[in-house]
Amino acid sequence: MHLLAFGTAGCDRPGASDPDGGDAPEESVCGPTVGTVAKVIDGDTIVLESGEKVRYLLVDTPEITNGKRECFGLEARDFNAEYVLGQEIRLTYDVECADAYGRLLAYVDAPDGEINSLLIARGYACVLDIPPNGEDRASEFMAMQRTAKDQKAGLWGMCGDVCGP
Repeated sequence: MHLLAFGTAGCDRPGASDPDGGDAPEESVCGPTVGTVAKVIDGDTIVLESGEKVRYLLVDTPEITNGKRECFGLEARDFNAEYVLGQEIRLTYDVECADAYGRLLAYVDAPDGEINSLLIARGYACVLDIPPNGEDRASEFMAMQRTAKDQKAGLWGMCGDVCGP
């Protein structure tokens, strides 16, 4: 896995989507707050029907693009696709809206749960903590990762210590 460089495009919290899923606007200052997933690129990146690419916050799955085939990458992509492909999702943004590649950075709620936390809890991904995004949830995600590692869930049972210390 590699570290991603993220851009500095700001996302004002008051304009971000409603985390309670209440009467959230269809659009925030960052981008859409709801959308339908048209394509799953890998375990942590999707494309909406509207064309926006979305990169999951606090999540890093093994690489399977650009000729790479890291351990458990295909399984992470397939798990992601099972939960989000063709589904209407809700996006919740944090401080920075997009990364250096123009992908929206968001927590993604699918009908069966938040995919960001599901990927970590079930051992399909490692925590990728790049402040200022995720500061309020990083410890929660690290705790889920420790539990998955202790239980040898997913990549932890197949690939060893892939996330480092």
